Amino acid sequence: MTERDADVSHVVILEYIMSQSGRAIVIGASHAGSQLALHLRKCGWEGEIVLIGAENNLPYHRPPLSKAVMSGDKTAEQILLRPEAMYEKQSVTLKLGTQVKAIDPDNHLVTLSDGSELSYDKLALCTGARPVKLPLGDGLGGVHYLRTLDDVLAIKAELDGISRVVVVGGGYIGLEAAAVLAKAGKQVTVLERESRLLQRVTGEQMSAYFKALHEHHGVEVVTHCEVTAINGEGSVSEVVTADDKVFAADMVIVGIGVVPETGLAEQAGLRLDNGIAVDAYAQTSMTDIYAAGDCSSHPSALYQRSIRLESVQNANDQSRVAAINMCGEQQQYTATPWFWSDQFDIKLQSAGLCEGYDQVETDGEVSPENKDGFVVRYYHQGRLIAADCINRPKDFMAIKNSLA
Repeated sequence: MTERDADVSHVVILEYIMSQSGRAIVIGASHAGSQLALHLRKCGWEGEIVLIGAENNLPYHRPPLSKAVMSGDKTAEQILLRPEAMYEKQSVTLKLGTQVKAIDPDNHLVTLSDGSELSYDKLALCTGARPVKLPLGDGLGGVHYLRTLDDVLAIKAELDGISRVVVVGGGYIGLEAAAVLAKAGKQVTVLERESRLLQRVTGEQMSAYFKALHEHHGVEVVTHCEVTAINGEGSVSEVVTADDKVFAADMVIVGIGVVPETGLAEQAGLRLDNGIAVDAYAQTSMTDIYAAGDCSSHPSALYQRSIRLESVQNANDQSRVAAINMCGEQQQYTATPWFWSDQFDIKLQSAGLCEGYDQVETDGEVSPENKDGFVVRYYHQGRLIAADCINRPKDFMAIKNSLA
């Protein structure tokens, strides 16, 4: 037998083993989906693994989009989660630029947008989330949302020709984009509908800190500000608010939150609860279907309620647990939530969820002038539930470990 014959025989044997071991389909090719597909193989799944993604791009890191990619510090190739060769090596079939039309749980079938069907033995939904859209500015050039690589590349392509940017939404995505654009010399205004920045995810001290940080770098921050119109002829020229204020704009970036992608799950009859409801093992309400990442809500022993997390940490950790359990194990997902954000010259690292806090404790001066950083701890009935750490990585790690 020649070496070539041996290679062909190996491929034939491998294909036979995979055909006899079942097929796992993963819908969604971002952090959770990519991690889950590759972890399935690591956990011993011998059958076929198919990773389906709606985008044409290979799976990539999302956090750098609003930071390093927008600033030009990193290219699209530099933020890939894995090279294409890794999926080939692990015998993971990529179906990119492919939409899933429907799921048939009774017959274990997935229907693609071209009408073709794929059977599955195990299915994982890692469909992520989509941006909340404003019913304003449709069809105007210069109006952007920031969720995908293509979104950011479209923004970058226009930057040289503009000077005034209005960011609608004072959450992390909006503030990160504002920081990058301000550093690039643009005149930036952030409009936030709520009474303070980051109101949904942090306390009053941190909201005031980030407002001061951005104003220190020349960003105009306006709260209690509801956008009612985005106007222009052909391309955007102004943003109008409910109190009749007008903000000139050559570009508008909208970042007012996301909603979980649950359409396929709902159509298939899966239970929903602010996302696709899963148990502690990442399994949905139907046999052989799992979910992980931004699209899923899971029970939290730490917070004694169901939570849905929009974070890379959750996507990676929960997808690993899902892969383990799809391979026949019974491992619970118990990871402590944590998040980060880079803005200007500071790094925020957050551990836990501060919702429902009734006491705050600070360590260090909460001020943009404080280069040594600080920590804000949140308590509920005397128990530490979360902390925000600015430029204090050791404190962050200690607190995260204490919450576990």
